[in-house]
Amino acid sequence: MYMKINNLSFKYENSNFDNLNNINMEIKKGEIIGVLGESGCGKSTLLRVIAGLEIPYIGNIIINDKIVMNQKVFIEPEKRGIGMIFQDYALFPHMTIDKNITFGLRKFSKKDKKNILDNMIELVGLKDHLGKYPYQLSGGQQQRVAVARALAPNPSILLLDEPFSNLDSHLKNQIRMDMKEILNKLETTCIFVTHDKEDVLSLSNRVITISDGLIKDNYLVEKMVDIL
Repeated sequence: MYMKINNLSFKYENSNFDNLNNINMEIKKGEIIGVLGESGCGKSTLLRVIAGLEIPYIGNIIINDKIVMNQKVFIEPEKRGIGMIFQDYALFPHMTIDKNITFGLRKFSKKDKKNILDNMIELVGLKDHLGKYPYQLSGGQQQRVAVARALAPNPSILLLDEPFSNLDSHLKNQIRMDMKEILNKLETTCIFVTHDKEDVLSLSNRVITISDGLIKDNYLVEKMVDIL
């Protein structure tokens, strides 16, 4: 397996219960996993733990045969090679689209930056918007910029937190299809959290449902459409 999470539990300091309770997951390379659950169930916390933004009190995480977290090891977030797209996209308003996309490529040469930028722009279809600022783009275009920025450093895993919640309903279907095409083309391993059943049906290969910090179900979407 490309990624393994074993016996992982996490609790916020002000919580009286485990926000994540004995989480176990295995993910194949290139798989797109949808984590489905209501607000407050622990799904966004799971992404934060995987990214290294929160520290569980027990458990381990292994990515591509490398331990990134256990009782003795903790790899800092910036060294995990994980890309993350937040619900509000978190684009830099004072930077043009090209600067936003190449922001995480500071250690790359100028030539490599240019090549990566060209590839990302073609991938997300924003060639005519390079010199614009985020406020000049639609919500769907802003999301494409966020996707390009997250994918530019070639992350080992891409994490998405409620990726379609800020989009108008008439845009969602097209953006879901575009996102799936991009992830499949790059064979990107992806975990996204959502409360929308249509998101997991449209984008994911497999869905995991979480309730009160516990994994309740884990199944292939194509076999379980009727259940959802």
